Amino acid sequence: MGYAHVYAHEIMHRGRVPMEPVDFVPDWADRPRKAKFHPEAETLPLPAALPDAGAGAEADAVARRPAAGFTLPLLSGMLRDSYGLTGRRLAVQANTDLAALPHYTQANWSRGTASGGGLYPVGIHWAAGPGGPLTPGLYHYAPHQHGLRRLLTGDVTGQVRDALGPGAGAAAEATQYLVLSVKYWQNAFKYNSFSFHAVSMDVGALVQTWRLWAAQYGLRIDPVLWFDEERLARLLGVTPEEEGVFAVVPLTWEGAGAPPGGGSGLPADVAVRHRDVERSRRVLVFETLLRVHEATAGRAADRPEPGALDAAAALPPRGPDPLPLPPPPAPPAGTGRALRERRSSFGRFEATRPVAAEEFAAALADCAATRYGTEAERPDGPPLTSLYAFVNHVEGIAPGAYAYDPAAHTLRPVKPGPPGPFLQRTYFLSNYNLEQAGAVLVPTVRTTAVLDSVGDRGYRLVGGTIGAVAETFYTTAAAFGLGAGVALGFDNIAYIEELGLTGTDEAPLLIMLLGHERPRPADFRHEIA
Repeated sequence: MGYAHVYAHEIMHRGRVPMEPVDFVPDWADRPRKAKFHPEAETLPLPAALPDAGAGAEADAVARRPAAGFTLPLLSGMLRDSYGLTGRRLAVQANTDLAALPHYTQANWSRGTASGGGLYPVGIHWAAGPGGPLTPGLYHYAPHQHGLRRLLTGDVTGQVRDALGPGAGAAAEATQYLVLSVKYWQNAFKYNSFSFHAVSMDVGALVQTWRLWAAQYGLRIDPVLWFDEERLARLLGVTPEEEGVFAVVPLTWEGAGAPPGGGSGLPADVAVRHRDVERSRRVLVFETLLRVHEATAGRAADRPEPGALDAAAALPPRGPDPLPLPPPPAPPAGTGRALRERRSSFGRFEATRPVAAEEFAAALADCAATRYGTEAERPDGPPLTSLYAFVNHVEGIAPGAYAYDPAAHTLRPVKPGPPGPFLQRTYFLSNYNLEQAGAVLVPTVRTTAVLDSVGDRGYRLVGGTIGAVAETFYTTAAAFGLGAGVALGFDNIAYIEELGLTGTDEAPLLIMLLGHERPRPADFRHEIA
């Protein structure tokens, strides 16, 4: 049993047995930047965002016109709607950062992708090869400028393909790659040992944003998780213990041919010389974080065989007397608009307007259909996640706890009665009144079974899978004009007991709140000030 099993156990029990360091207090005055900074690198502006398709059947047809592959405008639009800054958060809400938001140095910016604590620690690097619009090289996406910082000139896609190793399938035939890394300190300064759990979800949320966005154009996003991580870290010029490489995403590029043979002329050990400049004067090291990084570090030789995850598939939903749900309606807003309007509700839920059963059903169906889409998962393989729901205020559905059956599109009763007191009692923070939400959805994964099936690297897959579900949830809620929130600060073991999961290996890893917000909330329109 590897260290990832130990870490998973500590994560599940942290509500009752605090993780070390138990007396940790973040130094907010010395916090790191919310993005990497390469002051000596040239920044190339990306094209303006694509026109907003709006809503309705005609706009939907425009938004979903198929593309032969990515182009620079398409890539620019995907980056803008995922990690780019789309607006400033100044609404009055119940989160603990409210007093700091008016100060520009502590401003919080909205983005299409959700991130734990709003920290956004994922670095997006574009290994641009031949056949693309830019000089081949390695570029880093700068979200605050919506531009690309050129870190290295020359075709390094051969080095990326070598790091992927044998068995990478179609990914080895690409000429353009997005390489996703996580600068741990950018999250650990706040969440210390817990940070690895959070950033694994952040990567999955970003990848799922891209999957949703690319699907509008008939394009696929298929992340690769097993590769020579140390080799890619050297290419990026980062220290592996400080910045982990979590995923490689091959892009189908319009008009690109097969990768050229004969190499690029660059040495095999070529590396970026531009270095990220750290803002923090003091960077702390957390032993637990180091150990779980080392345990889950990627090696191409460890890539699991197809079907290896079948043994970790979600268990069949349990419960008597299934309750049929209405068919999910088409969302009134398209994906791009939903991503730009996505936000966390933070204390703005109100129970006077119940959630429509059709909208609740859409959230359940979309979340249950979500996959991370890695090379370890068969396209027609069984799902890894199960979905439960605590119903407070949904039209036509009695309050209680339910298991969702995606095959039959029904709810199976688990425990009757209003769940509000349980939900609030087992929530650790003060930024939500969970009883006011229409429903609280709970995705679970058989974490131990995943680790047993594919090794410790599977912990990143578990986190990424749950992060993908959370991003789908946010996007669906925004498309229907509903409030949403995702939280990690709850008693995981209490949820196992309440849902009757004791004796199984199902792990509830986050909670997702859905409901109507209070009308006419206080806000500030910074863009017209």
